[in-house]
Amino acid sequence: MYYPDEVIEEVRARNDIVDVISGYVRIQKKGSSYFGLCPFHNEKSPSFSVSPGKQMYYCFGCGAGGNVFTFLMAYENCSFGEAVKELAERAGVALPEAEYSEEVKKRESRRAKLLEVNKEAAKYFYYMLRSPKGAVGYRYLSGRALSDETMKKFGLGFAGVTNNEMSAYLRSKGYDDGLIKEAGLANFDEKRGMYDKFWNRVMFPIQDINHRVIGFGGRVMGDGQPKYLNSPETMIFDKSRNLYGLNFARTSRQNHIILCEGYMDVIAMHQAGFTQAAASLGTSFTVGQASLLRRYTQEVLLAYDSDGAGVNAALRAIGILRESGLRGKVINMFPAKDPDEFIKANGAEAFRERIEQAENSFFFELRILERDYDLGDPDSKTRFYREIAKKLCNFEDEVERENYVESVAEKYHIGYENLRKMVASHAAQTGFVKPVTRPKPTVSAAGKNTPQESVKRDQKLLLTWITEEPALYQKIKKYIQVEDFTESLYQQVARKLFGDLEQGNFMPASIISMFQDEEEQREVASLFNTKLQEEMTDAEREKAFNDIVGKVKRNSFEYYSSRTGVDMNALNQVISGKKALEELSKTHISLC
Repeated sequence: MYYPDEVIEEVRARNDIVDVISGYVRIQKKGSSYFGLCPFHNEKSPSFSVSPGKQMYYCFGCGAGGNVFTFLMAYENCSFGEAVKELAERAGVALPEAEYSEEVKKRESRRAKLLEVNKEAAKYFYYMLRSPKGAVGYRYLSGRALSDETMKKFGLGFAGVTNNEMSAYLRSKGYDDGLIKEAGLANFDEKRGMYDKFWNRVMFPIQDINHRVIGFGGRVMGDGQPKYLNSPETMIFDKSRNLYGLNFARTSRQNHIILCEGYMDVIAMHQAGFTQAAASLGTSFTVGQASLLRRYTQEVLLAYDSDGAGVNAALRAIGILRESGLRGKVINMFPAKDPDEFIKANGAEAFRERIEQAENSFFFELRILERDYDLGDPDSKTRFYREIAKKLCNFEDEVERENYVESVAEKYHIGYENLRKMVASHAAQTGFVKPVTRPKPTVSAAGKNTPQESVKRDQKLLLTWITEEPALYQKIKKYIQVEDFTESLYQQVARKLFGDLEQGNFMPASIISMFQDEEEQREVASLFNTKLQEEMTDAEREKAFNDIVGKVKRNSFEYYSSRTGVDMNALNQVISGKKALEELSKTHISLC
């Protein structure tokens, strides 16, 4: 969806980034900026900065950065158009009738069409369940003790007993075969042609956090296989970044979210009053889903199946939760297999008690680990204690680690000092505690010291310095031109930045809106947030600035000198560059 640049800029300007982000992240003022824990990766020390002057955010830990639009897009997992609409509504800006560029029209229109056809399919399934043709599906769901109210809340439906009814219905509504197939609602092969993906199954519409249908899950009612059939991934449906039922759970006003394995578990818990329940979408719990949960809670209770597969899934999820900075606990479902079965057999109050008694995830890990050892045998018992010491080293925070050492020593009757020594011994052999897991940096560690990376860093430092002190532009524009930024992206940014400074309407945050690719937005944000060396005297700062200006100009001269044989414009750059370098060698640029 396309809006005129002036409208986008008005929406951005009327949404102060500090006000917006403080509604999602706890930030505190430090100097001229605000700092807090980054919402996009796990960290213990604040490296997430919000600059009211630049109207930008940037994380020095993971490199996430941008303006108020990119923050909302990343945090809410929404498109640029959706972010503009939400922020316009927040600021009371009336948006004009949407205009479309051809490129954006294709992308946004396709996304909107996929949402539209999914919504129509959900209406079809919903109607079918309540029609005579869907009686078998309705009996199945009623037999699972679901009320009509619950079926309505989750939009449950039924796919017809033949494999072409739904496609025929969608065609009658004007949707073409290509769109139906792209939405994952139908398949095609040479023998059968087009046929419905879902048929003779009860249907579970999968909604995103804004209650839009993005996919479906279908459950067979007998012994057929597969038991559950899910939509394939599409432009609007990414299993690893969505959770079933989270659109309801995120507003439950509880201090935790219960994570389980199946659609029926979620629905049964909501019906019993536990509206904080959500589930993975036919896949193992992922880092992306943990990041999604972090937006709404700090504590996750696992209500996985009590069988072996469920225990293994819980152990894997515990590790992901811990890496994502979330507290985890485990609800004991025994002797029932899952939450649905437990609630049917024991009632909601008994399940509430199990929630209150949920086990600390670390002690759950130790309890499962203990099964592999004979604590009546001294040798086996010692090996178990060593494994405990190894696991305790995974806690990076010293205070947290010490608290667990004390609790584990008491629980397993190990001398406190003995356990501390075992932890210290293992730490000494392995390099102490496990290092903090960081997202992949924008620049690879191997490439940081290459000549090319040094050139890029100098250009980034100069752009950052100019945005920090815009008055410096007038002092360097005689020597530095847009073409001196030899990286294509940097040159685009410099052209816009220098043009704005000439016109006196400097605002770095507006430049980010020029780019639609997420990686480009991150890189642009980094251009305005490269760390300048702190704690320098005025004389040292001036020398550093002059050195950077000289390096950028010298690199430009060398770059264009190497291209004079293939680029006609390069010769002009070489001539002007040589003259500028000669002048710079005799000039000292003052920062005052």
